[in-house]
Amino acid sequence: MAFLKGIAALASALLLVQSQRASEYQVKAVFLFNFVQFVDWPAPPAADSERPLLIGILGRDPFGPFLDETVRGERLGARPIQLRRYRELADIGECNVLFISQSESERVPEILSALKNRHVLTVSDGDAFANQGGMVQFVTDKSRIRLRINLEAAQAANVTISSKLLRVAEIVRPPRR
Repeated sequence: MAFLKGIAALASALLLVQSQRASEYQVKAVFLFNFVQFVDWPAPPAADSERPLLIGILGRDPFGPFLDETVRGERLGARPIQLRRYRELADIGECNVLFISQSESERVPEILSALKNRHVLTVSDGDAFANQGGMVQFVTDKSRIRLRINLEAAQAANVTISSKLLRVAEIVRPPRR
């Protein structure tokens, strides 16, 4: 049932953008919330099975109160979904999904390097984010929000993205160095 709710929410997010009734960041907030239903992380130890699932924002928060409203009272199974805001990279402790604001665009390589061995789904709408090693990039094209996914980056972090999400995304393979 939760899965069907997630599919319906993703579809409605796409429709909202197309109809221009919601702001770009309201739609992106719905996507961030729904990513938790389409991504698997390594299982927490049994003692931590009710530990909150955390969505973080690093840098300037473009969502306003909408992301707070979107996740308020929501759960994924037994795990409550919570939102955290971080000013500095060093402030990030536990985090499952991290939105890296455009205010941090010059530091993206440093941020991704610091998160390299952690199971964090990295998301941004910054230019070339997926090509730089980020996992999910929001791209606005003709008033539609599209996804670019760097599957190699997700696999390296042991984060599994559902094939249902991959089907609606462009898969990006960053250039070899």
